[in-house]
Amino acid sequence: MENSLEILKTIPYSQLYLWDVRRYSNDVELISKYKLVPLYSLLSQSYNYEKIQDEKEYYLCGLSSYGNGLFHREIKLGKEIKGAKLNQIKKGEFIYSRLGANNGSFDIVSEQFDKYWVTNEFPTFNISNELNPEYLKIIFRLERYWKIISRKLQGAAHKRFKEKLLLDLKIPLPSLTEQNRLVANYNAKIQLANEQEQKAKELEQEIEEYLFEVLGIKKLEDKKIVKGLQYVNYKNLDRWDVLAKDLRTLNGLSNCKYELKKIGEVFEFPSRTWKKKEYKSSTFKYIELGAIDPTIGITELKEIEVKNAPSRATQQVKTGDFLIGTTRPYLKRFVIIEPKYDGYICSSGFSIVAPNSNYNLFYLKEFLMSYFGIEQLKNKMTGGTYPAITNNELKEILVPLPKVEIQNDIANHISSLRQQIKDLKSQAEENREKAIKEFEQEIFN
Repeated sequence: MENSLEILKTIPYSQLYLWDVRRYSNDVELISKYKLVPLYSLLSQSYNYEKIQDEKEYYLCGLSSYGNGLFHREIKLGKEIKGAKLNQIKKGEFIYSRLGANNGSFDIVSEQFDKYWVTNEFPTFNISNELNPEYLKIIFRLERYWKIISRKLQGAAHKRFKEKLLLDLKIPLPSLTEQNRLVANYNAKIQLANEQEQKAKELEQEIEEYLFEVLGIKKLEDKKIVKGLQYVNYKNLDRWDVLAKDLRTLNGLSNCKYELKKIGEVFEFPSRTWKKKEYKSSTFKYIELGAIDPTIGITELKEIEVKNAPSRATQQVKTGDFLIGTTRPYLKRFVIIEPKYDGYICSSGFSIVAPNSNYNLFYLKEFLMSYFGIEQLKNKMTGGTYPAITNNELKEILVPLPKVEIQNDIANHISSLRQQIKDLKSQAEENREKAIKEFEQEIFN
Protein backbone atom coordinates (compact mmCIF):
# COMPACT_ATOMS: atom_id res chain seq x y z
CA MET A 1 0.00 0.00 0.00
CA GLU A 2 1.47 3.28 -1.10
CA ASN A 3 -0.24 5.44 1.50
CA SER A 4 0.11 5.07 5.23
CA LEU A 5 -0.81 7.36 8.08
CA GLU A 6 1.92 9.55 9.44
CA ILE A 7 2.23 10.04 13.20
CA LEU A 8 3.13 13.66 12.60
CA LYS A 9 1.65 15.49 9.65
CA THR A 10 3.46 18.54 8.31
CA ILE A 11 1.91 21.29 6.19
CA PRO A 12 4.09 23.58 4.02
CA TYR A 13 3.64 27.18 5.16
CA SER A 14 2.69 28.14 1.60
CA GLN A 15 -0.32 25.78 1.87
CA LEU A 16 -1.39 26.91 5.33
CA TYR A 17 -4.56 28.91 4.86
CA LEU A 18 -6.39 28.34 8.18
CA TRP A 19 -5.15 27.76 11.75
CA ASP A 20 -7.48 24.79 12.28
CA VAL A 21 -5.96 21.29 12.34
CA ARG A 22 -9.30 19.70 11.46
CA ARG A 23 -9.08 21.30 8.03
CA TYR A 24 -6.03 19.19 7.18
CA SER A 25 -6.94 15.78 8.65
CA ASN A 26 -8.06 14.01 5.47
CA ASP A 27 -5.69 11.04 5.47
CA VAL A 28 -8.14 8.61 7.10
CA GLU A 29 -10.78 9.38 4.48
CA LEU A 30 -8.34 9.07 1.58
CA ILE A 31 -6.49 5.81 2.26
CA SER A 32 -6.16 4.12 -1.12
CA LYS A 33 -4.15 1.39 -2.81
CA TYR A 34 -3.45 3.97 -5.52
CA LYS A 35 -1.10 6.92 -5.31
CA LEU A 36 -2.74 10.11 -4.03
CA VAL A 37 -2.08 13.01 -6.38
CA PRO A 38 -2.94 16.69 -5.79
CA LEU A 39 -5.25 18.17 -8.39
CA TYR A 40 -2.87 21.04 -9.13
CA SER A 41 -0.73 18.50 -11.00
CA LEU A 42 -3.72 17.32 -13.08
CA LEU A 43 -5.80 20.45 -13.68
CA SER A 44 -5.00 23.88 -15.07
CA GLN A 45 -7.50 26.68 -14.78
CA SER A 46 -8.94 27.98 -18.04
CA TYR A 47 -9.92 31.61 -18.51
CA ASN A 48 -12.42 32.32 -21.27
CA TYR A 49 -13.82 35.57 -19.92
CA GLU A 50 -15.57 38.15 -22.05
CA LYS A 51 -16.78 41.62 -21.18
CA ILE A 52 -20.56 41.57 -21.36
CA GLN A 53 -22.00 43.22 -24.47
CA ASP A 54 -25.43 44.82 -24.03
CA GLU A 55 -27.02 43.56 -27.26
CA LYS A 56 -25.44 40.10 -27.33
CA GLU A 57 -27.51 37.04 -26.48
CA TYR A 58 -26.00 34.77 -23.81
CA TYR A 59 -26.96 31.16 -23.17
CA LEU A 60 -26.57 30.72 -19.40
CA CYS A 61 -26.35 27.46 -17.50
CA GLY A 62 -26.39 26.46 -13.86
CA LEU A 63 -24.89 23.55 -11.92
CA SER A 64 -27.08 21.19 -9.88
CA SER A 65 -26.15 19.64 -6.54
CA TYR A 66 -25.47 15.98 -5.71
CA GLY A 67 -23.62 15.24 -8.94
CA ASN A 68 -26.61 16.01 -11.16
CA GLY A 69 -24.55 18.29 -13.37
CA LEU A 70 -25.11 21.25 -15.67
CA PHE A 71 -28.54 22.46 -16.78
CA HIS A 72 -29.85 25.12 -19.14
CA ARG A 73 -30.91 28.09 -17.04
CA GLU A 74 -32.00 30.88 -19.38
CA ILE A 75 -31.13 33.07 -22.35
CA LYS A 76 -30.51 36.75 -21.65
CA LEU A 77 -29.31 39.86 -23.42
CA GLY A 78 -26.15 41.35 -21.98
CA LYS A 79 -27.96 44.42 -20.71
CA GLU A 80 -30.17 42.16 -18.57
CA ILE A 81 -27.19 40.59 -16.78
CA LYS A 82 -25.64 42.00 -13.64
CA GLY A 83 -21.86 42.08 -13.58
CA ALA A 84 -19.11 43.04 -16.01
CA LYS A 85 -17.97 39.72 -17.52
CA LEU A 86 -18.89 36.08 -18.11
CA ASN A 87 -16.86 32.92 -18.60
CA GLN A 88 -17.51 30.80 -21.70
CA ILE A 89 -17.25 27.09 -20.95
CA LYS A 90 -15.99 24.50 -23.41
CA LYS A 91 -16.59 20.81 -24.01
CA GLY A 92 -14.35 18.58 -21.89
CA GLU A 93 -13.57 21.13 -19.18
CA PHE A 94 -14.01 20.38 -15.50
CA ILE A 95 -16.37 22.85 -13.81
CA TYR A 96 -17.56 23.36 -10.26
CA SER A 97 -19.50 25.86 -8.13
CA ARG A 98 -17.59 27.72 -5.44
CA LEU A 99 -20.84 28.05 -3.47
CA GLY A 100 -22.14 24.51 -4.03
CA ALA A 101 -19.00 22.37 -3.97
CA ASN A 102 -19.85 20.91 -0.56
CA ASN A 103 -23.13 19.62 -2.04
CA GLY A 104 -21.61 17.96 -5.10
CA SER A 105 -21.85 20.75 -7.70
CA PHE A 106 -19.24 19.39 -10.13
CA ASP A 107 -19.39 18.30 -13.76
CA ILE A 108 -17.53 17.75 -17.02
CA VAL A 109 -18.83 20.07 -19.76
CA SER A 110 -20.64 17.98 -22.37
CA GLU A 111 -21.24 18.90 -26.01
CA GLN A 112 -24.73 20.09 -25.05
CA PHE A 113 -23.26 22.95 -23.01
CA ASP A 114 -20.26 23.75 -25.17
CA LYS A 115 -19.88 27.56 -25.44
CA TYR A 116 -22.50 28.31 -22.78
CA TRP A 117 -21.77 31.07 -20.28
CA VAL A 118 -21.31 31.14 -16.50
CA THR A 119 -20.24 33.70 -13.90
CA ASN A 120 -16.87 33.65 -12.15
CA GLU A 121 -18.48 31.61 -9.33
CA PHE A 122 -18.06 28.60 -11.67
CA PRO A 123 -14.32 28.13 -12.32
CA THR A 124 -13.34 25.86 -15.22
CA PHE A 125 -10.23 23.72 -15.75
CA ASN A 126 -8.42 21.86 -18.49
CA ILE A 127 -7.74 18.22 -17.63
CA SER A 128 -4.38 16.45 -17.96
CA ASN A 129 -4.03 13.52 -20.35
CA GLU A 130 -3.23 11.37 -17.31
CA LEU A 131 -6.80 11.66 -16.15
CA ASN A 132 -10.01 10.24 -17.63
CA PRO A 133 -12.54 13.11 -17.25
CA GLU A 134 -15.33 10.65 -16.42
CA TYR A 135 -13.18 9.16 -13.65
CA LEU A 136 -12.75 12.65 -12.15
CA LYS A 137 -16.48 13.28 -12.44
CA ILE A 138 -17.29 10.12 -10.49
CA ILE A 139 -14.69 10.99 -7.83
CA PHE A 140 -16.62 14.17 -7.09
CA ARG A 141 -19.87 12.25 -6.77
CA LEU A 142 -18.48 10.66 -3.61
CA GLU A 143 -19.88 12.07 -0.39
CA ARG A 144 -16.50 11.70 1.34
CA TYR A 145 -15.19 14.52 -0.84
CA TRP A 146 -18.22 16.72 -0.09
CA LYS A 147 -17.48 16.25 3.62
CA ILE A 148 -13.81 17.14 3.19
CA ILE A 149 -14.80 20.23 1.20
CA SER A 150 -17.30 21.28 3.89
CA ARG A 151 -14.48 21.51 6.41
CA LYS A 152 -12.43 23.74 4.13
CA LEU A 153 -15.09 26.30 3.19
CA GLN A 154 -14.10 29.91 3.68
CA GLY A 155 -16.23 32.98 4.30
CA ALA A 156 -18.91 34.09 6.73
CA ALA A 157 -22.33 34.56 5.14
CA HIS A 158 -21.53 32.96 1.77
CA LYS A 159 -18.91 30.23 2.22
CA ARG A 160 -16.88 29.59 -0.90
CA PHE A 161 -14.61 26.75 -1.95
CA LYS A 162 -11.99 28.67 -3.89
CA GLU A 163 -9.72 27.36 -6.63
CA LYS A 164 -6.63 26.96 -4.47
CA LEU A 165 -8.55 24.74 -2.05
CA LEU A 166 -9.77 22.58 -4.91
CA LEU A 167 -6.32 22.22 -6.47
CA ASP A 168 -4.81 21.21 -3.12
CA LEU A 169 -7.21 18.26 -2.86
CA LYS A 170 -5.73 14.84 -3.51
CA ILE A 171 -7.36 12.04 -5.49
CA PRO A 172 -6.32 8.41 -6.04
CA LEU A 173 -4.71 8.10 -9.47
CA PRO A 174 -4.68 4.62 -11.04
CA SER A 175 -3.23 4.11 -14.51
CA LEU A 176 -5.39 5.28 -17.41
CA THR A 177 -6.17 1.65 -18.22
CA GLU A 178 -7.40 1.12 -14.67
CA GLN A 179 -9.36 4.38 -14.69
CA ASN A 180 -11.07 3.30 -17.91
CA ARG A 181 -11.99 -0.05 -16.36
CA LEU A 182 -13.46 1.59 -13.25
CA VAL A 183 -15.45 4.05 -15.38
CA ALA A 184 -16.73 1.26 -17.65
CA ASN A 185 -17.94 -0.80 -14.67
CA TYR A 186 -19.65 2.25 -13.20
CA ASN A 187 -21.30 3.20 -16.49
CA ALA A 188 -22.55 -0.34 -17.10
CA LYS A 189 -24.61 -0.22 -13.91
CA ILE A 190 -25.83 3.31 -14.63
CA GLN A 191 -26.86 2.22 -18.14
CA LEU A 192 -28.80 -0.71 -16.66
CA ALA A 193 -30.52 1.69 -14.24
CA ASN A 194 -31.42 3.99 -17.16
CA GLU A 195 -32.89 1.07 -19.10
CA GLN A 196 -34.96 0.01 -16.09
CA GLU A 197 -36.28 3.56 -15.65
CA GLN A 198 -37.11 3.75 -19.35
CA LYS A 199 -38.99 0.44 -19.15
CA ALA A 200 -40.95 1.83 -16.18
CA LYS A 201 -41.93 4.87 -18.28
CA GLU A 202 -43.05 2.60 -21.11
CA LEU A 203 -45.21 0.61 -18.71
CA GLU A 204 -46.77 3.87 -17.46
CA GLN A 205 -47.73 4.64 -21.05
CA GLU A 206 -48.98 1.08 -21.52
CA ILE A 207 -51.34 1.51 -18.55
CA GLU A 208 -53.02 4.51 -20.12
CA GLU A 209 -53.23 2.91 -23.56
CA TYR A 210 -54.78 -0.22 -22.04
CA LEU A 211 -57.28 1.79 -19.98
CA PHE A 212 -58.43 3.89 -22.93
CA GLU A 213 -58.68 0.87 -25.22
CA VAL A 214 -60.94 -0.96 -22.74
CA LEU A 215 -63.09 2.14 -22.28
CA GLY A 216 -63.27 2.88 -26.01
CA ILE A 217 -61.77 6.38 -25.85
CA LYS A 218 -58.73 7.88 -27.53
CA LYS A 219 -56.22 10.30 -26.05
CA LEU A 220 -56.51 13.67 -27.73
CA GLU A 221 -53.68 15.24 -29.70
CA ASP A 222 -51.85 18.23 -28.27
CA LYS A 223 -54.15 21.20 -27.96
CA LYS A 224 -54.38 23.41 -31.01
CA ILE A 225 -56.28 26.58 -31.74
CA VAL A 226 -59.74 25.57 -32.89
CA LYS A 227 -61.49 27.83 -35.38
CA GLY A 228 -65.23 27.99 -35.83
CA LEU A 229 -67.93 26.44 -33.68
CA GLN A 230 -67.31 23.81 -31.03
CA TYR A 231 -69.99 21.43 -29.82
CA VAL A 232 -70.51 19.63 -26.52
CA ASN A 233 -73.23 17.22 -25.47
CA TYR A 234 -75.95 19.13 -23.62
CA LYS A 235 -76.03 16.57 -20.78
CA ASN A 236 -72.36 17.29 -20.03
CA LEU A 237 -72.76 21.08 -19.98
CA ASP A 238 -72.84 22.41 -16.44
CA ARG A 239 -72.13 26.08 -17.17
CA TRP A 240 -73.04 28.48 -19.96
CA ASP A 241 -69.62 30.09 -20.53
CA VAL A 242 -67.27 28.69 -23.18
CA LEU A 243 -64.26 29.16 -20.91
CA ALA A 244 -65.74 27.03 -18.13
CA LYS A 245 -64.43 23.74 -19.53
CA ASP A 246 -62.13 22.33 -22.16
CA LEU A 247 -64.76 21.11 -24.62
CA ARG A 248 -62.23 18.86 -26.31
CA THR A 249 -61.90 16.79 -23.14
CA LEU A 250 -65.65 16.39 -22.81
CA ASN A 251 -66.07 15.47 -26.45
CA GLY A 252 -63.25 12.95 -26.17
CA LEU A 253 -65.03 11.32 -23.24
CA SER A 254 -68.35 11.32 -25.08
CA ASN A 255 -67.04 8.54 -27.33
CA CYS A 256 -66.67 6.18 -24.35
CA LYS A 257 -68.67 2.95 -24.66
CA TYR A 258 -69.70 3.11 -20.99
CA GLU A 259 -72.01 5.50 -19.18
CA LEU A 260 -70.39 8.64 -17.78
CA LYS A 261 -71.33 9.60 -14.24
CA LYS A 262 -70.24 12.34 -11.90
CA ILE A 263 -68.11 11.13 -8.99
CA GLY A 264 -70.46 12.78 -6.52
CA GLU A 265 -73.43 10.79 -7.85
CA VAL A 266 -71.96 7.38 -7.00
CA PHE A 267 -69.36 7.90 -4.27
CA GLU A 268 -69.62 9.28 -0.76
CA PHE A 269 -67.32 12.00 0.56
CA PRO A 270 -67.38 11.41 4.32
CA SER A 271 -66.67 14.19 6.77
CA ARG A 272 -64.49 12.83 9.57
CA THR A 273 -63.34 15.91 11.37
CA TRP A 274 -60.50 15.28 13.78
CA LYS A 275 -60.83 17.13 17.07
CA LYS A 276 -57.50 17.18 18.82
CA LYS A 277 -59.09 18.21 22.13
CA GLU A 278 -60.93 14.88 22.20
CA TYR A 279 -57.93 12.82 21.06
CA LYS A 280 -56.76 10.48 23.83
CA SER A 281 -53.12 9.97 22.81
CA SER A 282 -50.42 12.64 23.22
CA THR A 283 -49.11 12.11 19.67
CA PHE A 284 -50.63 11.25 16.29
CA LYS A 285 -49.45 9.97 12.89
CA TYR A 286 -49.86 12.59 10.18
CA ILE A 287 -50.22 12.12 6.41
CA GLU A 288 -49.38 15.30 4.51
CA LEU A 289 -49.61 16.09 0.80
CA GLY A 290 -45.88 15.86 0.17
CA ALA A 291 -45.77 12.31 1.56
CA ILE A 292 -47.65 10.80 -1.40
CA ASP A 293 -45.90 9.26 -4.41
CA PRO A 294 -48.18 8.26 -7.36
CA THR A 295 -46.45 4.87 -7.74
CA ILE A 296 -45.25 3.99 -4.23
CA GLY A 297 -48.09 5.48 -2.17
CA ILE A 298 -47.35 6.91 1.28
CA THR A 299 -43.60 7.44 1.53
CA GLU A 300 -43.33 9.28 4.84
CA LEU A 301 -45.29 9.62 8.06
CA LYS A 302 -44.75 12.19 10.76
CA GLU A 303 -45.45 11.51 14.40
CA ILE A 304 -46.44 14.83 15.94
CA GLU A 305 -47.40 15.88 19.42
CA VAL A 306 -51.09 16.76 19.54
CA LYS A 307 -50.33 20.15 21.08
CA ASN A 308 -48.15 20.96 18.04
CA ALA A 309 -50.65 19.77 15.43
CA PRO A 310 -50.51 21.83 12.21
CA SER A 311 -53.68 23.72 11.33
CA ARG A 312 -54.20 21.50 8.25
CA ALA A 313 -54.35 18.30 10.33
CA THR A 314 -58.15 18.09 10.31
CA GLN A 315 -59.34 14.69 9.04
CA GLN A 316 -59.20 11.07 10.18
CA VAL A 317 -58.87 8.28 7.62
CA LYS A 318 -60.10 4.70 7.60
CA THR A 319 -58.96 1.56 5.81
CA GLY A 320 -60.02 1.61 2.14
CA ASP A 321 -60.47 5.39 1.90
CA PHE A 322 -59.31 7.02 -1.31
CA LEU A 323 -57.39 10.26 -0.65
CA ILE A 324 -57.25 12.80 -3.48
CA GLY A 325 -54.74 15.64 -3.16
CA THR A 326 -56.75 18.67 -4.23
CA THR A 327 -53.90 21.20 -4.26
CA ARG A 328 -52.16 20.96 -7.65
CA PRO A 329 -54.05 17.72 -8.45
CA TYR A 330 -51.95 17.23 -11.59
CA LEU A 331 -49.17 16.04 -9.22
CA LYS A 332 -51.29 12.90 -8.72
CA ARG A 333 -51.06 12.76 -4.94
CA PHE A 334 -53.68 10.04 -4.79
CA VAL A 335 -53.58 7.03 -2.46
CA ILE A 336 -55.86 4.31 -1.08
CA ILE A 337 -55.45 3.78 2.66
CA GLU A 338 -54.03 0.40 3.69
CA PRO A 339 -55.06 -1.21 7.03
CA LYS A 340 -51.79 -0.16 8.70
CA TYR A 341 -52.79 3.52 8.28
CA ASP A 342 -56.28 3.11 9.74
CA GLY A 343 -57.17 5.95 12.11
CA TYR A 344 -54.29 8.21 11.04
CA ILE A 345 -54.80 11.93 10.53
CA CYS A 346 -54.48 13.59 7.14
CA SER A 347 -54.18 17.10 5.75
CA SER A 348 -57.20 19.19 4.77
CA GLY A 349 -55.50 19.28 1.36
CA PHE A 350 -57.05 15.87 0.67
CA SER A 351 -60.61 15.01 -0.27
CA ILE A 352 -61.70 11.64 1.11
CA VAL A 353 -63.76 9.20 -0.97
CA ALA A 354 -65.24 6.28 0.97
CA PRO A 355 -65.14 2.70 -0.38
CA ASN A 356 -68.28 1.42 -2.10
CA SER A 357 -69.04 -2.26 -2.73
CA ASN A 358 -70.70 -1.39 -6.05
CA TYR A 359 -67.61 0.35 -7.45
CA ASN A 360 -63.85 -0.20 -7.44
CA LEU A 361 -61.86 2.66 -5.92
CA PHE A 362 -58.63 1.41 -7.50
CA TYR A 363 -60.31 1.77 -10.89
CA LEU A 364 -61.42 5.30 -9.98
CA LYS A 365 -57.87 6.15 -8.90
CA GLU A 366 -56.41 4.93 -12.18
CA PHE A 367 -58.92 6.87 -14.26
CA LEU A 368 -58.27 10.09 -12.33
CA MET A 369 -54.53 9.61 -12.86
CA SER A 370 -55.06 9.23 -16.63
CA TYR A 371 -55.06 12.00 -19.20
CA PHE A 372 -58.85 12.49 -19.11
CA GLY A 373 -58.94 12.52 -15.32
CA ILE A 374 -56.09 15.01 -14.90
CA GLU A 375 -57.39 17.29 -17.67
CA GLN A 376 -60.78 17.53 -15.97
CA LEU A 377 -59.15 18.28 -12.63
CA LYS A 378 -56.93 20.95 -14.18
CA ASN A 379 -59.88 22.57 -15.93
CA LYS A 380 -61.62 23.03 -12.57
CA MET A 381 -58.64 24.39 -10.62
CA THR A 382 -58.75 27.88 -9.21
CA GLY A 383 -56.12 29.98 -7.45
CA GLY A 384 -52.75 31.40 -8.43
CA THR A 385 -49.78 30.29 -6.36
CA TYR A 386 -51.46 27.10 -5.07
CA PRO A 387 -54.12 26.14 -7.65
CA ALA A 388 -56.62 23.71 -6.17
CA ILE A 389 -59.97 22.07 -6.78
CA THR A 390 -62.81 22.26 -4.26
CA ASN A 391 -64.73 19.27 -2.94
CA ASN A 392 -67.84 20.37 -4.82
CA GLU A 393 -65.95 20.72 -8.10
CA LEU A 394 -64.35 17.31 -7.55
CA LYS A 395 -67.80 15.76 -7.30
CA GLU A 396 -68.54 17.05 -10.81
CA ILE A 397 -65.72 15.10 -12.47
CA LEU A 398 -67.05 12.65 -15.06
CA VAL A 399 -65.94 9.01 -14.91
CA PRO A 400 -66.85 6.10 -17.26
CA LEU A 401 -68.41 3.41 -15.09
CA PRO A 402 -68.69 -0.09 -16.58
CA LYS A 403 -70.03 -2.96 -14.47
CA VAL A 404 -68.05 -3.55 -11.28
CA GLU A 405 -66.72 -6.87 -12.66
CA ILE A 406 -65.08 -4.98 -15.54
CA GLN A 407 -63.77 -2.36 -13.14
CA ASN A 408 -62.23 -5.16 -11.07
CA ASP A 409 -60.56 -6.69 -14.12
CA ILE A 410 -59.14 -3.31 -15.16
CA ALA A 411 -57.91 -2.57 -11.64
CA ASN A 412 -56.26 -6.00 -11.27
CA HIS A 413 -54.45 -5.77 -14.61
CA ILE A 414 -53.19 -2.26 -13.92
CA SER A 415 -52.20 -3.25 -10.39
CA SER A 416 -49.92 -5.92 -11.89
CA LEU A 417 -48.31 -3.33 -14.19
CA ARG A 418 -47.92 -0.89 -11.28
CA GLN A 419 -46.05 -3.55 -9.30
CA GLN A 420 -43.70 -4.09 -12.25
CA ILE A 421 -43.09 -0.32 -12.40
CA LYS A 422 -42.38 -0.20 -8.68
CA ASP A 423 -39.94 -3.13 -8.97
CA LEU A 424 -38.14 -1.54 -11.93
CA LYS A 425 -37.74 1.78 -10.13
CA SER A 426 -36.47 0.01 -7.05
CA GLN A 427 -33.96 -1.99 -9.12
CA ALA A 428 -32.81 1.18 -10.90
CA GLU A 429 -32.20 2.91 -7.59
CA GLU A 430 -30.28 -0.10 -6.28
CA ASN A 431 -28.09 -0.19 -9.39
CA ARG A 432 -27.28 3.52 -9.09
CA GLU A 433 -26.30 3.03 -5.46
CA LYS A 434 -24.33 -0.10 -6.33
CA ALA A 435 -22.44 1.72 -9.09
CA ILE A 436 -21.10 4.43 -6.78
CA LYS A 437 -20.54 2.06 -3.85
CA GLU A 438 -18.48 -0.44 -5.86
CA PHE A 439 -16.46 2.36 -7.46
CA GLU A 440 -15.68 3.79 -4.04
CA GLN A 441 -14.78 0.38 -2.58
CA GLU A 442 -12.32 -0.27 -5.39
CA ILE A 443 -10.29 2.89 -4.85
CA PHE A 444 -10.65 3.46 -1.08
CA ASN A 445 -10.15 1.08 1.82
